[in-house]
Amino acid sequence: MKKDCKKFPLIVLTGPTAVGKTALSIKYAKAIGGEIISADSMQVYRHMDIGSAKITKEEMDGVAHHLIDVLDPEEDFNVVLFQKMAKEAIADICSRGKIPILTGGTGFYIQSVLYDIDFTQTREDSSIRENLEKIAQQQGAERLHDMLKEVDEEAAAQIHANNVKRVIRALEYHAQTGLKISEHNDKEREKQSAYNSRYFVLTDERSKMYERIDRRVDQMLEAGLVEEVKYLKDRGLKKGMVSMQGLGYKEILAYLDGEYDLERAVYLIKRDTRHFAKRQLTWFKREKNVIWVDRQNFLDENSILRFLIEQTEALTDVQ
Repeated sequence: MKKDCKKFPLIVLTGPTAVGKTALSIKYAKAIGGEIISADSMQVYRHMDIGSAKITKEEMDGVAHHLIDVLDPEEDFNVVLFQKMAKEAIADICSRGKIPILTGGTGFYIQSVLYDIDFTQTREDSSIRENLEKIAQQQGAERLHDMLKEVDEEAAAQIHANNVKRVIRALEYHAQTGLKISEHNDKEREKQSAYNSRYFVLTDERSKMYERIDRRVDQMLEAGLVEEVKYLKDRGLKKGMVSMQGLGYKEILAYLDGEYDLERAVYLIKRDTRHFAKRQLTWFKREKNVIWVDRQNFLDENSILRFLIEQTEALTDVQ
């Protein structure tokens, strides 16, 4: 008998980068019979393991993962494609009686699934996008971001200038509809969840998160981040491609292209990752029906796990 996945539990476990989502998600999935769907814009790419902090087979510990290593780095990836793939994964997981757990830090991706955002209002127009991409390449990301400020100041405040993909999406939306994407997103955020869901945001003291970010970047370099980016560069990957917009990748690529030295690249990765974590928290604070899981309020990881399980049992009891 086919299950109605809209009435089936959907768990969201998110939070800022380096807060410890990965290890907790594995324990959680094993405890509740869940499978994990990655809500990460970089882990979807093959050959991009170190810079994306991609989970290893050993770390998965037998828990099935979806939307990891499913595209080549030459391919584009966007929220519309993510939503389609995630909904397919949810249907597959719940058809087997497992609980889908959406894990990752890309807030807009999570929102697109949780509220079943309708992207059919705007069709992709390659001519608009190509023109905007040309502006980014010839005049720089800041020029593109300035264009967004002129038509949608709120969206410009929410989207970093380096996130060329999202800046283009916002400008494209305005060009096609005459409307602001920030207002569109606010309306979508008012929707009720399309699923029987729990939306957990894991967080921690900011200084501890920043320490973990710095340590993680150092570990990435020790693990061979420069060599990984060099392989991608030799493969033909260039600045401006979607896959090369990821934190860690664009800075090391710029270093390899001679724009600045390695010390500067490492400084920029750490600084921009801290800024990214701050923006993630700002995004999640705007979301509704969020259950905040602050590490400072729990004795240890096991007590956090018990709390998550209790919340999940409350969901499954009403099925």
